[in-house]
Amino acid sequence: MWNGLRERGSFKESENGKKRPWKTWTAVLLGTLVVVWTALGIYWSQEPGLHDVVIRAEQGAQASGRQAVVGYTTAYTLRDLTNTLLTKPGGYLSNDVTPPSIILDNMPSWEFGVVIQLRDLSRALRKDMSRSQSQSTEDPSLAKAEPLLHFDHNSWMLPSTEGEYRTAIRHIDDYLERLADPAQGQAQFYARSDNLSSWLRDVETRLGSLSQRLSASVGQHRYNTDLSGDSGAEQSTPAANQQQVKTPRFQVDNVFFEARGSSWALIHILKAVEVDFASVLEDKNALVSLQQIIRELEATQSGIWSPFILNGGGFSMLPNHSLVMANYISRANAAIIDLRELLENG
Repeated sequence: MWNGLRERGSFKESENGKKRPWKTWTAVLLGTLVVVWTALGIYWSQEPGLHDVVIRAEQGAQASGRQAVVGYTTAYTLRDLTNTLLTKPGGYLSNDVTPPSIILDNMPSWEFGVVIQLRDLSRALRKDMSRSQSQSTEDPSLAKAEPLLHFDHNSWMLPSTEGEYRTAIRHIDDYLERLADPAQGQAQFYARSDNLSSWLRDVETRLGSLSQRLSASVGQHRYNTDLSGDSGAEQSTPAANQQQVKTPRFQVDNVFFEARGSSWALIHILKAVEVDFASVLEDKNALVSLQQIIRELEATQSGIWSPFILNGGGFSMLPNHSLVMANYISRANAAIIDLRELLENG
């Protein structure tokens, strides 16, 4: 009897022994995938560092046998930042639908912040900087590049976002080639104070919105100032005198990284503007003002030593990364307002 029980027990053990390898290999495979996806997620979430736009533009011009004329650095920076979105670690992640990209949200938010600045600059190039006056013809290459950069940043089906951005780069290259060719006079860049002021107005509204959204991480009651300053102003529908404004908790880190990406792109663009609009800035005695704006924005790129974007109260024991970011952006925005007024009235 005991021998029979032992034989049955050994038979069950042998059956279990046959099944264990499949379970073991499945667990090993899943564990390996988790480790690989985690490592890729960490690597792909690394933000590109700051670089010298002047050196990049000169290298790009030399590689193509061109000369870096007025406006070349700004236009090349637009091209270079767009290319960085596509070639950084992991490539462009905002429209990925596979792991680990689909579970990442900080880097896509960072990318969106960069895209917003690229769209504003491409519009300013087409609408103002490449045209001598309102009745002049827009540059054909920039007219094609701008709508491509305004393409849906989340599209992964055909046409994909990456494909549209690469096509935009080719059109910008065509503009750069004609701009740097002294034999061709069709492509131009007009470094005038009114062109710079018009673009800075767009930057001002972007940074103002980011500052408000970052400050709303802790929530606050705000008075409705939509119609203040104009007694005859009207709006479509009535609004409350006060409203509670608060960024949802799970959106706080997204807003933070969008602001960080937007600031990263803006730093490079302003450095290019410092080169191409140097004579205008010196004439208005505004070069130092622009340099101070760049320095304020560079503070937004400091290293983040916390594994999470903390959201403590204004004077609580825990820090609030969003409020720190809002401080730097608000200071830069105030300086941009002063710079724009100096360009218009100085």
